[in-house]
Amino acid sequence: MILREAKPPRRILYVVNEDFAFLLNRLPMARAARDHGFEVHVATKVSNAAAAIEAEGFFLHPIPFRRGRLSIVGAIATINAIRTVERQVQPSIVHHSGLQCCAFGSVAALGEKFPVVNAITGLGYIFTSASWRSRLLNQAMTWLLPWLLNRKCSNIVVQNPDDQETLLSFGVKPDRMTVIPGSGVDTNALRPLPEPQGPITIGFAGRLLVDKGIRTLIAAHDLLRSQGHNFNLIIAGNPDPSNPASIPDEEVKAWAERPGITWLGHITDIVELWRASHIAALPSYREGLPGSLMEAAACGRPLIATDVPGCRQIVLDHQTGLLVPVEDPGALATAILRLAESRQLRTQYGQAARQLVVDKLSATIIGSTIGRLYNDLIVG
Repeated sequence: MILREAKPPRRILYVVNEDFAFLLNRLPMARAARDHGFEVHVATKVSNAAAAIEAEGFFLHPIPFRRGRLSIVGAIATINAIRTVERQVQPSIVHHSGLQCCAFGSVAALGEKFPVVNAITGLGYIFTSASWRSRLLNQAMTWLLPWLLNRKCSNIVVQNPDDQETLLSFGVKPDRMTVIPGSGVDTNALRPLPEPQGPITIGFAGRLLVDKGIRTLIAAHDLLRSQGHNFNLIIAGNPDPSNPASIPDEEVKAWAERPGITWLGHITDIVELWRASHIAALPSYREGLPGSLMEAAACGRPLIATDVPGCRQIVLDHQTGLLVPVEDPGALATAILRLAESRQLRTQYGQAARQLVVDKLSATIIGSTIGRLYNDLIVG
């Protein structure tokens, strides 16, 4: 009898800067990889989510990630840690999630032969802020990204066509770029909810950052209350001190003391928010594809967002919701009032938003797409 040597398992290594970010943004994708026969490994900064990640049957590898600070020494330590994990795991594919991980992970993968997925999950603070620091980083990334992303083993995934066009304008080649709209939404767990009783309530879910437009939303709510409208605002999320655009804790606590505003902080069940809300709002400066709006849409809520990349992929103006200009509290207040005054319109937009998620953005659909990509990369 001839004994054949067992083939090593197909392994995928996700590189993510925070464990909570992996659970929030990459979990459906990792589950899809597992369902396609991959052994899943996660390299990330471990805070409080280790048990949840390991409960999925994934292998966790702590590595040092520092967000919000420019440190050559810190960057080198992170790159070396990623490279060490790669040599231990011997992955079939490495999937970098987010701009920082794409940069550090691509450097760590220099000289390696495994295929790399560089997932640009949004061109965030350094592309939306006007500060000198962000402008400097913007210029650096404009030069660095084509060098990193045009390598033979690199395969780029973006979440919306606007980000695709931006990367093309930097000189990133189109032949290895794929548009995959996020990780998908579990449309079985998130189902249409009946409208709550009581005053019209607007829900916001996300990190409390300037570029999420939360100050604009507060100003719009204040304007509506000053006009005599008894509307409420529920905020789910916390400041992010590692992000230069984070809202100070003192400011957030002061919001929570105003009439009609409830701050929930971090919540584990997003359904809690959308069950209590009539409308979902995200007046962001720019997104990859906003998970909070996709979840709200899955729950049948009408949407309001700014007419910016990412948001306009889920908020189809006058179909699934309303689009408004950036940093325009008056326009945002007008959009809220329009939906508040018409239950028929809220129902119409909410049903269309749900259908959009079911047809194009469900975890099943996105999982199949990413599974095919992974398989193609290994076969190729």
